[in-house]
Amino acid sequence: MATARPEVSNQPQLARRLGLFDATMLVMGGIVGSGIFINPYVVAQQVHTPTLILGAWIAGGIIALAGAFIYSELAQRLPQVGGQYAYLREAYHPLFGFLYGWTLLLVIQTGGMAAVTVTFSRYFLELTGWHLSESAVAVVALGVLTILNCLGVKTGSTVQSTLMMLKIAAIAFLVGCGFLFARKAQLHWIPISDKPASLGLLSEFGAAMVPVLFAYGGWQTTPFVAGELRDPRRDLPRGLLLGVIGVIVLYTSVSLVCLLALGPKQLAQTMTPASAVMHAALGNLGGTIIACGIAISTLGFLSQGILTAPRVYFAMAKDGAFFRSVAWVHPTTRVPIVAIALQSVWTMVIMLTGGYEQILNYVVSMDWVFFGLSAGCLFVFRLRQVGEADARMPGHPWSTAIFCFVCALVVVNTVMRYPANTLIGVAILISGIPIFFLWRRLNLAK
Repeated sequence: MATARPEVSNQPQLARRLGLFDATMLVMGGIVGSGIFINPYVVAQQVHTPTLILGAWIAGGIIALAGAFIYSELAQRLPQVGGQYAYLREAYHPLFGFLYGWTLLLVIQTGGMAAVTVTFSRYFLELTGWHLSESAVAVVALGVLTILNCLGVKTGSTVQSTLMMLKIAAIAFLVGCGFLFARKAQLHWIPISDKPASLGLLSEFGAAMVPVLFAYGGWQTTPFVAGELRDPRRDLPRGLLLGVIGVIVLYTSVSLVCLLALGPKQLAQTMTPASAVMHAALGNLGGTIIACGIAISTLGFLSQGILTAPRVYFAMAKDGAFFRSVAWVHPTTRVPIVAIALQSVWTMVIMLTGGYEQILNYVVSMDWVFFGLSAGCLFVFRLRQVGEADARMPGHPWSTAIFCFVCALVVVNTVMRYPANTLIGVAILISGIPIFFLWRRLNLAK
């Protein structure tokens, strides 16, 4: 049940300056970080044949594409700033939207960004040979990207799109060099598995899907900026689908070239498979090139996170469920600079205290809880006939129900494997309930 949302008076509104290309690059930028350069070896440790290794990446892509179809319809039915936050708020209750924004700020977005910032600083120092602290480089990188995004949504989007194009070029170069210059391993696609079909094999494939789904995550962040797209009903669904399809092509290509260059056994033993492929293809020069590509990729991921996620905190503040100052929009740049700065400062705090290493262990479970809840919004919106949509989820309601079931499986699998970490995540989630009602009471008292 939605409640009246108080407006913050006498202030400029967000500017609609983004188009289809910007939306597509935001989708791809939100997905492609450093995971694809490393995670293929984690998948190969769980399943041991080329068919299952490549199949895990294809299956992950299909799940991500299903999510993109669901979010495309949601975005057309409710093209509001905040995306996932707005869907949860309108479909269930404002509390659900607040809890999503609460965990997004405290752990999901900032914890992931802290880890990626540290990764960037390590590769940057390796490439430059400078004798600086990782923390100093990380803080400066975050600071620069924060300032650029405060200059305007178009400036932030241009930076993000440029970095995404460089990421695509780096991945294409990796794939091309692997195919052309690396030694080719003899791959046997049959038999599909190295052991008989069983529940144990299914469990192993499920374990292989965890790093895959983590690598594919991020497509859900682009609807956060729906309020700054010139035509969100048209461009947001198209951007979601084009972006996810583009990432599927990139990810399966990298997985295939890693298999061809290293073979399943060597891939499972190589913690930096992308670097190994480039070393095999071009020697030390290849290692330097891929290190540069990873640094650019992490920087692009950070830029995308700084551009998109603060719009959720902005929407929360507009609804009176967060500090009112977070809803302030700069009159010239027309962006929520307080929300942007808040996220970056908290990311720095997590990074400097080393808290991100623990946070990452329960980010996946929290993220997929809200994926499932958000997908469930589609049932509610169709039942209530909220808005209209040309981009409809194929096979609904069965396909949407299957996606929700997959989300539940990911959460259950994470709980079983990391029960202590999951309980911490649940505790953070629950801590937002009294905070929500306190803010609501204070807002009604004014």
